[in-house]
Amino acid sequence: MSDLLAVSSSAPNPLFPPNWTEVLVGALAFCTVFGVLWRILLPRIMTTLNERTDLIEGGLARAAETQAQADRLREQYQAQLADVRHEAARLREQSRAEGAAIIAEMRVQAQAEARRITEAARAQIEADRRQAFSSLRAEIGTLSVQLASKIVGESLEDEARQSGVVDRFLTHG
Repeated sequence: MSDLLAVSSSAPNPLFPPNWTEVLVGALAFCTVFGVLWRILLPRIMTTLNERTDLIEGGLARAAETQAQADRLREQYQAQLADVRHEAARLREQSRAEGAAIIAEMRVQAQAEARRITEAARAQIEADRRQAFSSLRAEIGTLSVQLASKIVGESLEDEARQSGVVDRFLTHG
């Protein structure tokens, strides 16, 4: 242990510097640099930090405002979308009603056309029947006159006579 005390007394103590002038010059240099930093650099750093803080807070405020505007636009879009959907449903219903009305009108027109065609066909059939009857009557008249001429033995070539005989024959049956 004595060796330790001997070595420790010969080694310089780190807590007590051997040269006080170096300590004084170092302290003076430290205070000068600290003063310059405190007076010049620290206000600039604080200004820059405040600007960044304002910039960040302004960005957050703008982001919040933009978000609120986006929310308003989204609500407007959803309201417009609901209105458009409602209008589309109304137009679909109106189109269905118009389609049903058109179908009903077409059905009425088709029925009227069918009645007209049926009546025209009946009229045509009646005209054809009359014409056929008239043609048959003339044919029967001619055949009757010929047959009567053969039976009676007299000539019935006179038209007035023929008409009278045919009319009597057809009315008496």
